[in-house]
Amino acid sequence: MIPVDSAVIARIDKHGKRFEILVDPEKALEIRRGKSIPLDEVVAYEEVFEDSSKGLRASEEDMKKVFGTSEFEKVAIEIIRKGSVQLTTEQRRRMREEITKQVADIISRKSVNPQTGAPHPPQRIITAMSEAGVHVDEMLRAEEQVERIVKALKPILPISMETVRIQFIVPPQYTGRAYGKIKEFGSLVKESWKNDGSWEGVIEIPAGLQGDFYELIGSLTKGEARTKVMEK
Repeated sequence: MIPVDSAVIARIDKHGKRFEILVDPEKALEIRRGKSIPLDEVVAYEEVFEDSSKGLRASEEDMKKVFGTSEFEKVAIEIIRKGSVQLTTEQRRRMREEITKQVADIISRKSVNPQTGAPHPPQRIITAMSEAGVHVDEMLRAEEQVERIVKALKPILPISMETVRIQFIVPPQYTGRAYGKIKEFGSLVKESWKNDGSWEGVIEIPAGLQGDFYELIGSLTKGEARTKVMEK
């Protein structure tokens, strides 16, 4: 359990009833964003309150009527995921900064400047977000916000969420160590095995990650792999 003095209230109002639990704000938001965390690392008490400031516990009868169960874990998860987490101004500011950086990193990796073919640095994206008055929602995962933010940035920042397809051939002596790492780097569109044991394939990746891909395949094959950007 977490210390009570570091906990905030997570609350949900349903069917005219209020239910509250005391949670670690950052870990509660991670659960909202889809991460699985043991509940004893998130809550201060295994108690559901009607009014936590007064220590009034919610009745089992009310929980069963509203949630279909009085089991603490199930009720707590629904409160965290569907209710609101009461954050201080400082907590919101810090979490907003963190999500902003994550969004900028994703956009930098997955997009390019169509005028140059190169990715925008994350700081340039953060600056453009400020100029455009675009704000992140600290309650949502960074990945969920990328599409909306890219659309808002396009009037002031040349940006394209393009992908490229790269054909590659990995010599037989490197296929064992290279196969898994290359496959997980992007979407493997096509692959085949040549008579000499070489692995040939086509991988689709965000355009902004071309340099990273070349660095990866080069390090895995000591520079002996062959690559070629496929024409669209």
